[in-house]
Amino acid sequence: MLLRPALAPFDPIFAATDAELSKRDGVSRFYVLPDANRDGPWRAFLCLLASIRLVWRIRPSMLVTTGALPGLFCLVAARLCGAHTIWIDSIANSDQPSLSGRWARPFAHEWFTQWAHLASDGRRYEGALL
Repeated sequence: MLLRPALAPFDPIFAATDAELSKRDGVSRFYVLPDANRDGPWRAFLCLLASIRLVWRIRPSMLVTTGALPGLFCLVAARLCGAHTIWIDSIANSDQPSLSGRWARPFAHEWFTQWAHLASDGRRYEGALL
């Protein structure tokens, strides 16, 4: 949601695993995806299917994600649909890129880290969101 002001001119559509975000921040074009992580393979599979379905239905020209497994699934699906893809790794990963971020690298046109010391090998640092 911190990116909303920068994305506003593009009339963005948001997706997240927490429906309360749309209410809290007054976002009308909002989709909820099942939460998933690597410790729950069945939930991850359901999230994968929901992510593919959502991206296929929307057909975005660009996809920006701030990380985590649901974002990775959307990023891969969007790239395969021809969208420009941007990965912003979570600020929580200060020692190394997240696992999802490492998997996202081949599918992301642009890959950003929020930690200056992690910028290298195609990872760009342009500042942190927080």
